[in-house]
Amino acid sequence: MKKMAGKKNGLKVRVSKNARLTRFIMGPAGKVVLVSFVLLITAGVLSFTYYYVKYSRLIDQKLKGGPFANTSKIFAGPRVIGVGDEISPADVVMDLRRSGYSESRGNPMGWFNTRADAIEIFPGPESYFREEAGVIKFAGNRISQIISLQDNTDRSQFQLEPQLITNLFDRNREKRRLVKYADMPKVLVDAVISAEDKRFFQHAGFDPFRIVKAVYSDLKQGRKAEGASTLSMQLARSFWLDNEKNWKRKAAEVMITLELEQKLSKEEIFEFYCNQIDLGRRGTFGIRGFGEAAQAYFGKDIRQLTLPEAAMLAGLVQRPSYYNPFRHPDRIRERRNVVLSLMRQNGYVTEREYALACDTPVQLVSTGSESAEAPYFVDLVNDDLQSHFQDKDFQATTYRIYTTLDLDLQRAAVEAVRLGMQNVDELLKKQRRHRNVQFPEAQVALIALDPHTGAIKALTGGRNYGVSQLNRILAMRQPGSSFKPFVYAAAMDTAIEGGARILTPATMVVDEPTTFWYDNKPYEPGNFKHEYYGQVTLRQALAHSMNIATIKVAEMVGYDAVVQFAKKAGLNEDIAPTPAVALGAYDTTPLEIAGAYTVFANQGIYVKPNWISAVRAQNGSMVYQNQAETRQVLDPRVAYLMVNMLEEVLRSGTAAAVRARGFNVPAAGKTGTSRDGWFAGFTSELLCVVWVGFDDNRELNLEGAHSAAPIWAEFMKRALQYRAYRNAKQFEAPDGIVSVEIDPESGMPATPFCPKTKAEVFIAGTQPVGTCPLHGDRGPGATHVAGWELPAPPQLAQNGAPANPADPRLHQAPAAATAPNGKPDSAHEPDQKPQKRKGFFRRLMDVFK
Repeated sequence: MKKMAGKKNGLKVRVSKNARLTRFIMGPAGKVVLVSFVLLITAGVLSFTYYYVKYSRLIDQKLKGGPFANTSKIFAGPRVIGVGDEISPADVVMDLRRSGYSESRGNPMGWFNTRADAIEIFPGPESYFREEAGVIKFAGNRISQIISLQDNTDRSQFQLEPQLITNLFDRNREKRRLVKYADMPKVLVDAVISAEDKRFFQHAGFDPFRIVKAVYSDLKQGRKAEGASTLSMQLARSFWLDNEKNWKRKAAEVMITLELEQKLSKEEIFEFYCNQIDLGRRGTFGIRGFGEAAQAYFGKDIRQLTLPEAAMLAGLVQRPSYYNPFRHPDRIRERRNVVLSLMRQNGYVTEREYALACDTPVQLVSTGSESAEAPYFVDLVNDDLQSHFQDKDFQATTYRIYTTLDLDLQRAAVEAVRLGMQNVDELLKKQRRHRNVQFPEAQVALIALDPHTGAIKALTGGRNYGVSQLNRILAMRQPGSSFKPFVYAAAMDTAIEGGARILTPATMVVDEPTTFWYDNKPYEPGNFKHEYYGQVTLRQALAHSMNIATIKVAEMVGYDAVVQFAKKAGLNEDIAPTPAVALGAYDTTPLEIAGAYTVFANQGIYVKPNWISAVRAQNGSMVYQNQAETRQVLDPRVAYLMVNMLEEVLRSGTAAAVRARGFNVPAAGKTGTSRDGWFAGFTSELLCVVWVGFDDNRELNLEGAHSAAPIWAEFMKRALQYRAYRNAKQFEAPDGIVSVEIDPESGMPATPFCPKTKAEVFIAGTQPVGTCPLHGDRGPGATHVAGWELPAPPQLAQNGAPANPADPRLHQAPAAATAPNGKPDSAHEPDQKPQKRKGFFRRLMDVFK
């Protein structure tokens, strides 16, 4: 009975509670709570729907563009290969891969197919060329045949797709290099998931085991000791969200992660992650993605990564600044070995592979080796884009920028600079002023261009871009004697333009201590080492860089005429007509000097240096195509005289040591020494200018022949290895050039009795007539004419210059050339046979006649 009573009482209690709950719900207060609950649920659903739609659209927008949707790409110039070139099929394949080609026929850039003895190449819709496909056949490691697939005919050469130099860095100065999942070596994939998310390919965006482990570690150590973010969560955080840490950001991260796992495959998520991850800094640039990291740290394509290299890159993800391999090699080695240990635990490497990889030293690309990046060149391109395309945002829109850079020559330039500056350092250490004294590093600039198109092929603006981003190609410095050719060009131009006196390479000038007066002020320069040569020809004065003689030449032709010509050749407007201008006392830049020297190397035509050949929008439409800016500055005959005189600089003048360094092809150039060292020179195919000096403008105290010229010689020797530059030809004389055998002591036609003779070149009609007054009037030397039979020459004054500059024969249009190679012919037959010399008694008898 008691049990029954208890049950009844319990039932009454429950009934009464339910009744009260029912009355509460049905009452006014209950209705308020119910409505509030419904509203809360509705608000939650609406809020979730809003943010789901918001982030879904955000994700769709990002995914549509890719990880670097708004990154412009900078490409080098196309590489030319030809029949007979020594290159292996593997090298050609590597070049094609670096250009964005693959074996996939759907590749928009292009695809290729390898056969046993050939490679078939098919440019895609995004190719630079949009030309016919071709087949390159090999015999061993040499190209044996090139066939166009458009008409199945043979070709002598083939242009390979331009290679990517870099993605144009964004406003945060981040460099990127997009890679596909298929391009990533398995060893890198294994390293990354071992280090960051070993169950990545199994979970759905969240790893419950890792979350539990992280919570346990945090509670045990009383701090946040271990993270639980998966690769998907890291991608959501870095790609779509800012760095602010709060619950809203964490909720958004979870939502985006869920959405990513629904929209993308695991491979696609991994690809996005590997292209977006921060992997430290190189110099002043941030490194984004494993593609750029492989190039920045190892100087290689991502497909070439080895096991220890892949492990090192994977180890950087955790703390890229702390593990910076250039600054902290011990730290990154330890971290790399931790990643290798995780790979071994996960079964990706064997015990032997693990041991060998751990013993491998951390081998990074040299900090001075910037050939693949060409950072100074990229800065030049970027500055040009910003100044000339102000209506285009290259950092927020995708463009393909094609440049003139030759990557082979760029590598040659970097190596020549490295070797040459080592020599400069040694010479500077031997100077008395630097003994036991810390002094700054000397700097360097090198620019090489095609003298016929102005296209810059190689450029380096300093020793190490990571240390200094100052582009010395654009630095204003005194050119010294590298300016002197413009003085002599103005002098030679008197043969065309006329003047008080017609000057030729054989005109005599006295080289001796002289005081020059200008603006009522004395100017007393001296020669190098205070050595003077007396009476010399203009050829000798230029070859041996005589200061006094050069100022006298400028004085003869007029300082205004020198400055006017220099400005026509592209030098800046600040150059003033004073005696000091003849010695290169007014500042200019290596870029300006390179452009100005095209006048000599290009038959009198100035070509403005250029470095962007074309710009295309994302849809392939042409935004810009370069047209070379040219103008005729010198008559071709005057240009040839200057080239011939500049050849003498390398033959017997201040740059003769270049020949001793093994550079033996036809070339012309001029040394320069101011506070700095200069050398500007060219072959028929390539023009190069080198500057060496200190940034603070202190004296280098090294002549250009010992500082800049060795770098120039090393670079030009390396350039001869490549098809485009190896066939340097003799400089051809244009029509209307004559060669006369002269005595260099008098500058007049030689006689058989002159002890030393030399073939000299002249513009037809300006050659001296008569004979050498120093060695008897016994008959003129031989005259050889290039291009036309010369009528009786105009009357010349006693010093060999034309007495009447207005004589029309000086300006007569030449006919077809007859000189086979344009070189002065040093052999000659005298017009008169030398008279037989009389004996002593015969002369004694003549006295009494």
